[in-house]
Amino acid sequence: MFLVVLVAYTGWSSPFELALVRAASRAHLVADLAADAFFCADIVVSFFVAYRNTSTDLLVDDRSKIAARYLTRPGFVMDVASTIPLQIIYQLMGGKRNGPCGFLILLRLWRLRRASKLFARLEKDIRFGYFWTRFIKLICVTLFALHCASCVYLWFAYTYAVYWSMTTMAMVGNGDLHAANTSEELFSIFFMLCNMGLACYVIGNMTNLVVHGATNTFFMRDMVDRVASYGKTNRLPVWMREQMVEHVQLRFQMAELLQEEVLSELPKAVRSAIAQHLYKATVEGCYLFRGLSDNLVVQLVSEMKAEFFPPKVDIVLENELPTDCYIIVYGQVEALTTAEDGTEKYLGSLKVQMEDLTFSTDLRVVIHEQSSMASCRSAGKLVYLPGSLEELMKVGEEKFGKAATRVLTADGAEVDDVRALRDGDHLFLS
Repeated sequence: MFLVVLVAYTGWSSPFELALVRAASRAHLVADLAADAFFCADIVVSFFVAYRNTSTDLLVDDRSKIAARYLTRPGFVMDVASTIPLQIIYQLMGGKRNGPCGFLILLRLWRLRRASKLFARLEKDIRFGYFWTRFIKLICVTLFALHCASCVYLWFAYTYAVYWSMTTMAMVGNGDLHAANTSEELFSIFFMLCNMGLACYVIGNMTNLVVHGATNTFFMRDMVDRVASYGKTNRLPVWMREQMVEHVQLRFQMAELLQEEVLSELPKAVRSAIAQHLYKATVEGCYLFRGLSDNLVVQLVSEMKAEFFPPKVDIVLENELPTDCYIIVYGQVEALTTAEDGTEKYLGSLKVQMEDLTFSTDLRVVIHEQSSMASCRSAGKLVYLPGSLEELMKVGEEKFGKAATRVLTADGAEVDDVRALRDGDHLFLS
């Protein structure tokens, strides 16, 4: 929020200092350098801020990827150019403030995009009224345009012809300039007719752009209001209403990835081909469906669809007969049960990370030496199942003092993937 205040100061001071040379006092110079210092610190912080991958909608926190993404985007060059006091450096080298290079100060207006992003977030924030957010945004845009226009008038001296053309095009002519002969009258009629069509075209297109850009926000806020009203009317618990609102917000955030309406308009064969491309590898990699025929996998994938759940939301309730099968692609789920005294008991969890395909579970297995395979199982060691076979063999080496090269089940089958194991399995290391 502090940077937004500095952005507002930049939007006011940059055009003003360019238009009026005497406005660039020592106080303005100190304030500009202080603002540049804060924005320079913001550039450094940007190398450590996680970002959301637009193609997978996953949060990327790898510093090398964050730095590579920031350095390769045009925004980095503009951030640096708008932060370096180029105009001050130019003056120190003997240049004139009101020369051509004086326009370098306008590079600071690149920072105004932060204000635009702030208003875009506030419009989707249900804690703030959409009408007042849009109203304040339009007031700020109008005041900034008025300020820039005033500064331009201080710098430029428009000719009467340009002045007359602009007042006529904007349809706000004051009558201080008018045609003096027949030729000028005919040209004025033609010019005004063209301006009427041009004004209608520009206003219509701008209206369509504004309305189209705000359509999803309108729908999202309307749906949130309806869900909240439904919860209040039926006196649902607060936690249940919060889950409903979070689910609606997540649904609109993921609309670009799901595109259910677009897919519903496509032929069934095309939808099936898209599903094969998106989900077949996921189904084949799930241990529950390994070994199935390709025809059965194709039939399963054709009926699949992607779903997203916000944090701390119930997916399957206890004692509920499930009709769907969920495959976790990314995220973490926890299994909870209700004890006799009404408290929740933690059973375990499964965490899946899509980028490196590592699985972290809370499953427990009993490991034995292969020599005890034919004897009782009491000599085993109860351990948590690690994320890979190599780590499981290292655990066995630490427990029994012998290096292992294979992991066998109680039936003698060799384990190739830890994801195929279940809680409580007995494993034998050889």
